[in-house]
Amino acid sequence: MLASFKNVFTLYTKTSLIIRIIIGLIVGVVLGLSAPKLTSVYVLGDLFVGALKAIAPVLVFFLVSSSLMQGRESLGGKFRLVIFLYIVGTLCAAAVGVLGSFLFPATLTFADAQTGSSVPTNIGEVLKNIIMGMIANPIVSISEGKYLGILFWSALLGIALKGIAGDTTKKALQDLSAGVSEIVKWIIEFAPFGILGLVYNNISTNGISIFKDYAGIIALLVGCMMFVALVVNPLIVFIFLRKNPFPLVFKCLKESGVTAFFTRSSAANIPVNMELCQRLKLDKEVYSVSVPLGATINMSGAAVTISVFALAAAHTLNLSVDIPSAILLSVMSAVAACGASGVAGGSLLLIPMACSLFGIDQNIAMQVVGVGFIVGVIQDSLETAINSSSDALFAATAEYSQWKKEGKQLPKDIF
Repeated sequence: MLASFKNVFTLYTKTSLIIRIIIGLIVGVVLGLSAPKLTSVYVLGDLFVGALKAIAPVLVFFLVSSSLMQGRESLGGKFRLVIFLYIVGTLCAAAVGVLGSFLFPATLTFADAQTGSSVPTNIGEVLKNIIMGMIANPIVSISEGKYLGILFWSALLGIALKGIAGDTTKKALQDLSAGVSEIVKWIIEFAPFGILGLVYNNISTNGISIFKDYAGIIALLVGCMMFVALVVNPLIVFIFLRKNPFPLVFKCLKESGVTAFFTRSSAANIPVNMELCQRLKLDKEVYSVSVPLGATINMSGAAVTISVFALAAAHTLNLSVDIPSAILLSVMSAVAACGASGVAGGSLLLIPMACSLFGIDQNIAMQVVGVGFIVGVIQDSLETAINSSSDALFAATAEYSQWKKEGKQLPKDIF
């Protein structure tokens, strides 16, 4: 019996993770449509996401501290480039959302807002939230998964230890980092079961009626986000690498975007991106910092969401939007998106701030948020997939660009 179980487990682990995820996805859809009341099935999804969310803050803290403590002085250029790519990608995504909304204007059927959380009303409040999030208690930040605080304090600890830590301390921190990374690998092995549960929960709870009731706004959101993923991001990669970008783009979408789509959490997907960066042969000292940073400030999908919903509200109310206002909305959406991870409810709760640009009443704006929660099962899933996959994509682009400058050969299995 034990030998049979071991053989089955060996076969399971040797099968490609993507194939296992696809099988889990199909089983989840079939069960969701045929047996929508199996509580034990959707618990699998809660367990998987819960485990990832629990381990990710610990992983980020030890990885960032260890990397900066042992890091080389020459890493600054790579960090500057990846941060630049994150900012450019988010700005371009916001512009795509604005342009798409002008070309294919969508209107809304208002619903009641479904949140009691406080809502930022201006850019200053968003920036304040970001700064206060950075200096939050580090223990609280780790326990509550607040990545601005985790990144800030782990970076300070790593820099402080760099000049004073002995070999024993460095080895201990490195071993802790490796140990947490190994736990992450174990959790990811069970991703197919987690995705089965997540798909089952979505299908059994929401069905497909949501597509009919809110088809216009869903189509616009999906169209803009797919344009970002398949046109804008590849163009950015091509500009820096001068290589066909699509093999790298599709690899990131397949191995990061698919998991993020179902977990609906950039933070929970940090371990997945770490694993992907390792397979892409990136420098651990760089991606152990850039990937968590990307999960905090690289928010292309959120920028699309904010701009599209704000303009949909304006179109619903027959408000005229001029070009300067549209440009300002693009910038505001990009800046707000960078603060989305520090606000309960993510990008949806930043919509009223964007709506205020057009003088839209707060009560109306909160009804727009209500629509966002209704379509969130699709919007948030796709938004997270774009956000998370581009974290790994731009981290790889920045490093491969450096490889080209140094005359190193890019990975032949990708380019």
